[in-house]
Amino acid sequence: MITSIVLIKTDVDQIPETAEKIAALEGVSEVYSVTGAHDLIAMVRVARHDDLADIITGQISKLPGVASTETHIAFRTYSQHDLEAAFAIGLDG
Repeated sequence: MITSIVLIKTDVDQIPETAEKIAALEGVSEVYSVTGAHDLIAMVRVARHDDLADIITGQISKLPGVASTETHIAFRTYSQHDLEAAFAIGLDG
């Protein structure tokens, strides 16, 4: 699974509507409305790199209200939930 973090700048008056449209796209697992230089952060999870291009440049970037995107591809995922599960293996309780 390839995980991509997409930082999105939107028209300020369109943030909720744009977030909902992005969240509805296949491959988008979450969309966060955030403070700072970007308005939204989308988590995109796909099986192939080509799918990223289809979703990010082919769909997200073309949505009305999206001004720009910046994409970061994750090399590894570190999660507190994963660590807790690993330490719990073999424990009765």
